Amino acid sequence: MAVLVTGAAGFIGFHVCKRLLSENPDMDIVGIDNLNDYYEVSLKEDRLKQLEHTPNFTFHKLALEDRDGIAKLFAEHNFEYVIHLGAQAGVRYSLENPHAYADSNLIGHLNILEGCRNAQTKHLVYASSSSVYGMNTKMPFSTTDSVDHPVSLYAATKKANELMSHSYSHLYDIPTTGLRFFTVYGSWGRPDMAPMIFAKAILNGEPSKVNNHGDMQRDFTHVSDIVEGIIRLRTLPPKRTENWTPETGSPGTSSGPYRIYNIGAGKPTSLMDFISELESALGVEAIKDYRAMQPGDVPATWAETEDLFKAIDYRPQFSLKEGIPEFVAWYKSYYG
Repeated sequence: MAVLVTGAAGFIGFHVCKRLLSENPDMDIVGIDNLNDYYEVSLKEDRLKQLEHTPNFTFHKLALEDRDGIAKLFAEHNFEYVIHLGAQAGVRYSLENPHAYADSNLIGHLNILEGCRNAQTKHLVYASSSSVYGMNTKMPFSTTDSVDHPVSLYAATKKANELMSHSYSHLYDIPTTGLRFFTVYGSWGRPDMAPMIFAKAILNGEPSKVNNHGDMQRDFTHVSDIVEGIIRLRTLPPKRTENWTPETGSPGTSSGPYRIYNIGAGKPTSLMDFISELESALGVEAIKDYRAMQPGDVPATWAETEDLFKAIDYRPQFSLKEGIPEFVAWYKSYYG
């Protein structure tokens, strides 16, 4: 059995590879990543060092938009399962470099879909985002809601990924599952995300930029709970929903083997409470610089996750009081 994990040097992709390798010594895990410099490449390389000593892990430096390279990779390995986590991430960066999102998130996603079609892959699990909820204000966010009003190009590309996946599920009977991630944090996290930004500022005695004057809520979800959901879903490909129609069915399901889930803790936490937990774990009080809402940002996220919990028989285990100290311990160890 061969499994492809895209974005293997990324935050979530690294943790997924690590978990698969620890539990499946006879499974061939192939990881790809373009190792771009959106954030420090050394962190991505250090993640890979944790994986490359394992004999059944193979890494290829490869960009998702490399059409011929992706096609060759699928032809060589004939993947049974694909966990597609690679993408150009970041809401704010999409305001500065929109073409990077078209290349990686649109063309790249199409290349993965084509690879799955040609290989007759058993299941494609791919990363969507809570950002697709855009201007929605009804809480909690549900996969039964319309998501037609994104407020960033990043969010628009993730919505497009869901639509593209649906067309391939419908046309070619490829089981696809999209996961709308909600504010993931934990060890080996991304430097452009709030936990790393705040931790760095607090420890350096620098002001922490608190957007919307602190009136923000996020569904903070520990990476271990995210990985557990992905691992359990991999071998649970969706099936066609009988008698489904657009008029009567949920947008998260289809007459084809297609499914969308929210994956999050299912509980919003105020930004100020999150900062307080960080201060407690770090033993340092933050210098808070209160600011207005940033373009492309939203005041709150909250995932309705009952469908996912029923499907995989698992609920998140990490509270902030457990997850933040785990993250801080890694941060101090890694950055000294």
